[in-house]
Amino acid sequence: MKLYKYQGAGNDFLIADNRDGSIELEPRQIADICDRRYGVGADGLMLLENSPEYDFRMVYYNSDGSGGMMCGNGGRCIVAFAADRGIENFDFEAADGFHTAQIIATSGKEKTVRLKMKDVEVISRHSVLEGVQIQADGYFLDTGTRHYVRFVDDLEHYDIVSEGRTIRYGAAEFLPVGVNVNFVELSENGVKVRTYEKGVEDETYACGTGIVASCIAAYEHGLKPSSDKDGTVRYEVQAKRDSLAVDFKAAGWPVTEVWLTGPATFVAEIEI
Repeated sequence: MKLYKYQGAGNDFLIADNRDGSIELEPRQIADICDRRYGVGADGLMLLENSPEYDFRMVYYNSDGSGGMMCGNGGRCIVAFAADRGIENFDFEAADGFHTAQIIATSGKEKTVRLKMKDVEVISRHSVLEGVQIQADGYFLDTGTRHYVRFVDDLEHYDIVSEGRTIRYGAAEFLPVGVNVNFVELSENGVKVRTYEKGVEDETYACGTGIVASCIAAYEHGLKPSSDKDGTVRYEVQAKRDSLAVDFKAAGWPVTEVWLTGPATFVAEIEI
């Protein structure tokens, strides 16, 4: 089987073209392939498949083999992969419904992809409790994957893994499905975001749905956007290493016209 490795802001994926329907993988096989020591190594694995309604279908799996959710960086990477396979239009279906995308720039093996995310219906202010002690006060929302957003100081030295695991596993209100946990700090030009991802069970270099959740939560929290024009706000986002941007209509709920823009880069072709 041929796999193609792409990374979106350091969030790396293995992608296979399954338009002929020949690839069937069990969760254990996916976990073995994504293992960074005994396999190829990736944050997730995706299949590009035919869709009866759209240009293609995106099937996404976490590195532990679990699936059934959207991945924003994965969505941008599979659009870049589709373009490299000769697909010219990027209306596609994913686990959370319809998406569309545009490639707005190309430089070598890197493409800048603007991806439309799902509308966000509701956000809730949420205190995570452990016993009788409040461990974190933040926001809960679903941007294609369930996310908890907490605003912190000194993000660079924050213990993302320990605090993320405490909320992901210790907060009974999020079980059994669990939740991704985002830690956000206001920066001079926008926001800085670091994310603990369930399914990977570690911090990843970036999380697309988490970045979207963080920006919407930032607006709800009263943090000034990078720009605000005709009701559309934009946040410039610094992930662990790369820069991205999120735009959305800020005219009440649901939040609509949500777009995630960032790099998607081809890394390697692999045969296993």
